This record gives sequence, structure tokens and C-alpha cells, in this order.
Amino acid sequence: MQLTIRMPDEQMSRIEQIAKKMGLKKSDVTRMAIKKFIEEYNDSTVEPFAKIKHLLGVVESGVPDLGQRHRNHLIKKIKGDGK
Repeated sequence: MQLTIRMPDEQMSRIEQIAKKMGLKKSDVTRMAIKKFIEEYNDSTVEPFAKIKHLLGVVESGVPDLGQRHRNHLIKKIKGDGK
């Protein structure tokens, strides 16, 4: 399928530079950019929690009650009483 678009000269020049540097055609670079945009757009419809849930519980603070008393620990840290 074919698609025709109008672009500002500055963007077109940049696409030409990238294509030349990568040894590709302008249409290849454009297809890659559109594909990346579509993937990122699809990612933006995912709930934020789903994007980071693999990180939860990965780091250990060494403070056993940090989850329950996070405010107290933070205040101590700000005042300089905590280590």
C-alpha cells in the first residue's frame, strides 16, 4: 500500500541524512519511524502500573517497616536524623 505525505523541508532533510548514514532508502527510514510511533502509541494505552509492575519488589531498602512508616522515615531523613 502506498502513502503520500507532506513534510517540512527541515524534517525531510533530516530523514535524508539518516537514510544516507544508515545506507537505507528514505521510505525505509519513514516506515521504521511510523512503526515505532505505532508501537509507542499502543504502549501509551497500557495502564502505567502494567509498565512498571516487573520492577515492584526488585530493590530492598533494608528498612523492614518502610512501607508502613514511609512518612516517618522520610521526615527523619529530611531532618537529618536518619542515616
